[in-house]
Amino acid sequence: MDRVVVMLLIMVFTMPTIVHSVLATTAATSLSDDTANIQSKIYNSFTLLPSNQSTGISSAFEKNNVTLKGLFDNLGDSGDYNQLFQPALDELNERHPDMSIRLQYTEFPYDETRIQLLDRLSSGNPVDLVSVDQIWLGEFAEKGLLKNLTSEFEQWDRMSDLYQANLAGSIYNNTLYGLWLWTDVRGMWYWKDMLQQAGVDPNSLKTWDGYIASAVKLKEFFGDRVVQGVHLLSASYNVDVWYPYLWMLGGEILELRQGHPTKGAYWFPAFNNSEGIRAMDFLKKQVDAGIEPSNQTGEMEFVNRIFPVVLGGSWTPYYFPPESWPTLEQKIGFIPMFPVPNSTIPTSTMMGGWALAVPSSSQNSDLAWELITIMAQPEILSPFLRDMGYLPTQHVLGDGPASQPLKESVPYYEEMVSMISLGGSRPNIPEYSEISEYIHQAIQQVYNGTAASSKDVLDKAAAKSAQTLGW
Repeated sequence: MDRVVVMLLIMVFTMPTIVHSVLATTAATSLSDDTANIQSKIYNSFTLLPSNQSTGISSAFEKNNVTLKGLFDNLGDSGDYNQLFQPALDELNERHPDMSIRLQYTEFPYDETRIQLLDRLSSGNPVDLVSVDQIWLGEFAEKGLLKNLTSEFEQWDRMSDLYQANLAGSIYNNTLYGLWLWTDVRGMWYWKDMLQQAGVDPNSLKTWDGYIASAVKLKEFFGDRVVQGVHLLSASYNVDVWYPYLWMLGGEILELRQGHPTKGAYWFPAFNNSEGIRAMDFLKKQVDAGIEPSNQTGEMEFVNRIFPVVLGGSWTPYYFPPESWPTLEQKIGFIPMFPVPNSTIPTSTMMGGWALAVPSSSQNSDLAWELITIMAQPEILSPFLRDMGYLPTQHVLGDGPASQPLKESVPYYEEMVSMISLGGSRPNIPEYSEISEYIHQAIQQVYNGTAASSKDVLDKAAAKSAQTLGW
């Protein structure tokens, strides 16, 4: 892609695998205070060899032996990466017949991944590949822990196939630091028979007023057989289901503003504007209507039919047995949207996902980047997406010629993919985690009735956020 085009995109948005050995490894010994409590934990580690390499590996000594080292989130279940890594590693070895390349990597639970990555990379350990939550990218880049991959992206020449939001989410400070390789969306899932029994038209869920009225009707009909008619998330990440309401109204979490005391132009909280207040008021209206917020994630409870309707992720079908998928759409409905204020306003959704990046400490950065681009090849990435419940960040796998196997196997695949172009991503600046917590606290006050008003709690969250951002 031409460099000018790249910079324009940046300006728009910146603003069955073989595991040959499984080893136990402990956390690094030079831990910071934040990681001392997990020092003694043991994490799963894997060593992958080329599939065609014999157990004796006698021929390997005639080649240049290279070991790529990686640190990754465990995706909720240890070893899931191997389905993606093994075929990519095999192709990398085929491209370099003079080498015998293996991959050694360690996995961490999500709630420990960020701390472990920061500690191990900051201590200078040579690492070649890492998975970085999209919202952490700026923090890692600001600390100098990730390699600038802008020129590598341009030479790769496949940026034009990435959805714009996913490309932009790989950028921090006008620089590309990682490839956002898979994503997810959230939309409305419902049990067809439960809505039919209660006399609720699924189309009524599409607007704010209809959504609340349907929730009340479902609860009244099913009574104690359900928790609520719809699921209203109260967990720590409830911000993720508030942002779509903010975005559909034209609001933003942050805006670029001039006059920062030390940075000239920098990000400033914008979520407490009129759009944010209106979005927060919709949450309040749900509570006022008797919809009680729930700390349960929602998807498993939906499967168990204690919530007839849930704003659930694109991973929801994976809570059902794969053998049920051919007939799942007969029982479960999906509306690719969040409810909107009225039919004239386009919907939105929240996208998450992981970027694969090359640490600045890598001793094999060229091979690491080449391995990442191999993983991005549709024929290698597609089976991984299908089996793991993720959505693509590439048009070719979303709505292009390589999407057909996914459309034929994953329930509502086309409908879920249609939301990617409508979705937004969270800021990836270093301060985002604190800002997110301030917004979460504001939402909790609305939920528990201690908020004087939506404007009041959002203004207070914005004031704290401004201070965190250095204003």
